[in-house]
Parts: sequence; structure tokens; C-alpha cells
Amino acid sequence: MTKDLTKEDLENFQSAYEKTPCADVIARTVQENGVTAASKNFSAKANHDHVFSVEVETGKITNQKKSGRCWLFSTLNTLRQQVAKDLKVKDFEFSQNYDSFYDRLEKANMFYEKMIRLAERDDDDREYLFELEWGDEDGGQFANAATLINKYGLVPKSVMPETFVSENTSELNDVLNLKIKKDALEIRKMKKAGKTEEEMRAFKLEKMKEVYRMLVYAFGKPPVKFDFEYRDDDNQYHIDRNLTPKEFFDKYVHVDFSDYIDLTNAPDHEMYKHYSLSNQDYLFEGEHVTYVNVPIEELKAAVIAQLKSGKAVWFGCDVSKDMDRENGVLDTDLFKKGELFDIDLNLDKAGRLATRVGECSHAMAITGVDLVDDKPVKWKVENSWGEKNGNKGYFIMTDAWFDAYVYQAVVLKQFATDKQKEIAQTKPEPLKPWDSLG
Repeated sequence: MTKDLTKEDLENFQSAYEKTPCADVIARTVQENGVTAASKNFSAKANHDHVFSVEVETGKITNQKKSGRCWLFSTLNTLRQQVAKDLKVKDFEFSQNYDSFYDRLEKANMFYEKMIRLAERDDDDREYLFELEWGDEDGGQFANAATLINKYGLVPKSVMPETFVSENTSELNDVLNLKIKKDALEIRKMKKAGKTEEEMRAFKLEKMKEVYRMLVYAFGKPPVKFDFEYRDDDNQYHIDRNLTPKEFFDKYVHVDFSDYIDLTNAPDHEMYKHYSLSNQDYLFEGEHVTYVNVPIEELKAAVIAQLKSGKAVWFGCDVSKDMDRENGVLDTDLFKKGELFDIDLNLDKAGRLATRVGECSHAMAITGVDLVDDKPVKWKVENSWGEKNGNKGYFIMTDAWFDAYVYQAVVLKQFATDKQKEIAQTKPEPLKPWDSLG
């Protein structure tokens, strides 16, 4: 038996195909309509009503447009609920652009610091190449948002509205990454020439001036002080003058990010362990990206408890799997691709993570759940893709989809178990940058 395919092998393949019932009919259907449309299961629609027994009051949907800022939008969406209630402004919205500015600035600074640290590594060193590829993109985690907000504060959207670039980040991503990676080569040359770390850091600060200028051109100049002026839902006028972004956050947003715990469900990792992913931290001080790995039922119990208290929940998932974007549905029963091809395509969560078929690709907010006999059957999800998707921007997530594709949820510690809180106090086991949880 040879390693290469032979003519006899190909004849056997064709013979097996011709013996498959309705093969030509299925082939024509797939070729004309595509895999997704041909495998769609219309009977699944029966379970997609927008009725939930537990529901958090929310405002108008937000829209991240063509950017990777879902993690920031979903964080601000969970924070704005209490502010909207306190101020009696139902559709209050924070400026995502304000924190996006400092997000990209801090990521550039951390990138340069990593290049200084790794300057002596070989050109094909795995960590160096990974960090070089990672660069300065607009994705992130809840802990990143928490650290940014603690350092820089918040402003209302009216104070620093979106720009074309903040809503369409691909062009900026290209030019910014070209710039910092060019600088990375200069840092390596400096190291080979015997320059000191302080000399490389001085070079970094000169280059950060250029990054800052690029970001002002793209996002606008972030405010140092501003007047907070608004009319509430009763048409009453209010103004609070000369606030800094930190003062605004401290005065109007009553949250302590240290009160939160990030629960994850990663069956390819040991349960009841505390993990850290330091390569996704880009500020040296503040909240760090860590996870407490728990069974999915425990994660769901914490989410339900927080929803019952009237608070939405930030969560991370693999949104591209089994999704009907137009109708806003996340359902493992939506498509029957295995049946279509008459092959077994079932791969459990641990297998998807281990093979990198599964990944935490998107963050949203859970704002409701439908409980039957105290068991969840579907969940209400506040997305940040505008009102044209789903039910005015809100998605339905079946409980089976939650089990399969939800990887993390950030909840207040008061809704975690004593065991989970104890684990969160232990020293986390550091994960490699290329770990499946990354």
C-alpha cells in the first residue's frame, strides 16, 4: 500500500459515492445553495420565541460596526444599566471611542515592552513570533476593560462620539501594526548593537509619541475635562460642570471591578483550577486576565443568580458556530451538516478547544433567561451589532448552545460559590500565550 493516492483508490471513492442514496440530488442542492443553507433545520424555529421568565431591563441596542470591540461594548453595556436607572435616561450610552483610544495606546506600549524583553531571542523563537503576530489589534477581555476604566475613567458618548475609523478599524489596524513592527526590528538592532534597556525604552517613548498622534488623527483627542449635560426621561435638564473622566466614573458608576470573578468552562483543562493568561494583560498594574475553571452547570447557576438580582452578565463565546445572524438565533439544532454529508461531525467541547476548532471569539451580555421547573431552556442576549439583527438587536441562545459554545462569564463574587471564591484567591497557573483559552 503506497502513501500516495492511486488510480484504484480514486475509483473506489467514486464507486462509494455512486452508492450513496440521493448523492446527485444532495450535490446539486449544496452546489446551488451552499452548505449552510442546504443544511438548515427549519423545525428549530419552534423554540425561538422572545419570552423569558427572568429579564433585566435594558435600553437601546449598541453597534460596534466593523470593529473588534465587542469585549468593550459588552462591558459598558453591563455598566450602563444602573447609570441609566439612576439618571432616568433609559438609553444612556458611554463613549466606547474614549476607552478605545487608550486601549490601543496601552497595547502599543505593552508591545514595545515585550519587544524589549524578547530582543535577545532568536528570530524563530515561538514566543517572539506569537507576540509579533498578536501586535496591536482591537480585541480584548473584561479584565482589560476594567483596568482601562480604573485608570482612565469613562465619558458619555456625546463627549467623544464615534469616528469613521473607530467604527471601521481594519485600515488603522494595518498601518498601526506596520508601524510598531517596523519599530520592533529597530529594537532588536539596538540590542545587537549593545544598547541598554534604558536606551531602548527612551526609543520606545519617542515612538509612542507617533502612536499617540496616529490615534488622535483616527479617534479624536480624548477629553481632559468636560461638562455632563443631559435631559432625563421626564424632560428635566441637568448639567454637571468641569468633570474629569475619572471623576465622572467615580461619581456616576458605582462599581468595584475587584468584586467580579471570571468563571470559565474549558473541559480540556483541569476543573476547579485558577489560570492566568498574562500575554493578554497590557497594563502592568490593575486587573489581570485570570479564570476559575468550573463545570458548566456551576457557571450557569452563577449567571442565573446575577440575572435574578437585576444585573446583566458579560460572557464570552464562539459566536460563529450554529448562528443565524439575521434572525438573531444561537441554536445547536439550527443546521444539520452532519446529516447533509452523512458523516459524524460531532466533536465535544474539550475536543473543539484541543483542536482549536473552538475559540472564544465574541463577547456579549446575557440579559434574561427562560426557566422551566427552575431549569434554563433559553437565554436572552444583548449583542452589539445594531438593531438589524435579531429582535431589534437581541438574540436568543438555547441552553444547548450555551453548553456547547459559552466559555466564560464574569459575575459578581456574591453570586459565586465559596469554593469558586477560594480558588480565585490561589496563585493562578500561568498559561502559554498559545493556549486554547487564549
